[in-house]
Amino acid sequence: MVSNFNYVDLFSGIGGFRVALDSFGGISKGFSEIDKFAIETYKLNYNDPDDHNLGDVTKINKLPKIDVLVGGVPCQSWSVAGKRMGFDDPRGRLWFDTIKMVKISKPKVFVFENVKGLADPRNIDNLNLIIKAFKDLGYILTFNILNAYDFGLPQNRSRLFIVGFRQDQKKYLNKFSFPTPLANKRHLVDFLNGIDKKNVIKEKISARDLFNGKLPLSRNASQKNDELNDFFVLCDTRNGHTTVHSWDIRETTLVEKKICMAILKNRRKSIYGNSDGNPLSFDDIQKLVPGVKDVNIESLIKKKILKYNSEGKIILINSKNSSGIDGIYRIYMPNSTIFSTLTATGTRDYVATKYVEGKTVAEYKTNFINEVLKKKNYRQISIPEALVIQGFSNDHKIINNERLANKQIGNSVSPVVVRSLFKKIIDTGIFK
Repeated sequence: MVSNFNYVDLFSGIGGFRVALDSFGGISKGFSEIDKFAIETYKLNYNDPDDHNLGDVTKINKLPKIDVLVGGVPCQSWSVAGKRMGFDDPRGRLWFDTIKMVKISKPKVFVFENVKGLADPRNIDNLNLIIKAFKDLGYILTFNILNAYDFGLPQNRSRLFIVGFRQDQKKYLNKFSFPTPLANKRHLVDFLNGIDKKNVIKEKISARDLFNGKLPLSRNASQKNDELNDFFVLCDTRNGHTTVHSWDIRETTLVEKKICMAILKNRRKSIYGNSDGNPLSFDDIQKLVPGVKDVNIESLIKKKILKYNSEGKIILINSKNSSGIDGIYRIYMPNSTIFSTLTATGTRDYVATKYVEGKTVAEYKTNFINEVLKKKNYRQISIPEALVIQGFSNDHKIINNERLANKQIGNSVSPVVVRSLFKKIIDTGIFK
């Protein structure tokens, strides 16, 4: 499908929007980016004349005549991972510069991407302010959250997409709808190098055996209510059916295991305090696990599972979920249809290089600990693999620096998602 339109790409990064728009025959009239390393990567992939780099969006006062304006507006100020400062963060105020660019260029249609946190109820007033500003410029808006997982990528990446049609193009908006999820999901192994693909047939297991009869509130897009998870979480503050605790992988006695589980299960109870994870006194633990001795606590401290806080109470060392255990948070099976959200700082998440199966929760976890964890049959995602998991092609060039490459890939919009969305815009006939 080839259409006749031209565009400008704001906050262009390494060209996530451009990959998608160029695939439909779009003609770039310029891009705006200030990160010198992102510009370097962008230029590695596109042979643009020097004047196509429009520079700092806050200093642009003129744009070429265009049909489309797109951009991934910096999102840290609205992100769950950030400080949620919104317009109090200079990056949040870049929305006002984005609005100014629409006012200057008056495109037929625009598409802007941001973290889904901007549509969170806590930020809804800010989102409404942005929408009103665009409406005052004569645009009709629609927005939706799209997950890369739903469009053929094994990544849990939900992002807010805001689409605006100029008032005189209203008839095309009436023909527009957001793309719907694809039925078929691809497996993580399809995007990995050096791991053979294996057809894994999973047993159906009752909710009683998986969740002790109580379905967890927080579930990602790939998790089933009657199947074992395709990943394991290493942390000491949760107790899901594929959670591995430090006392599972370190040599501990039965009494020590009971102590740890007692702390895990009671650390949020109000009787012990008002914190998300309350410390427990030795007397508290003795009541929960009769017969506990000082030597048991000291043994767990030496094994770096427990520690005393400043008040002399006992807490779990691995109490921050995202920190994981020994630097590992999650390990995904190769047959998983999903991986964690790729971020600018990388992840503590790994992929197993060996398949493990099990007919029961206990068998599955034991096989994982013995065959994957203890034998170190796991590794991190490589930069080339992260690039294709983000939706770029194998031949898209990336900077030869792991830290910067992770930053560029993690900050990028997924071209695959943009392509699915933009096809729906083209299908309205707006560019004919």
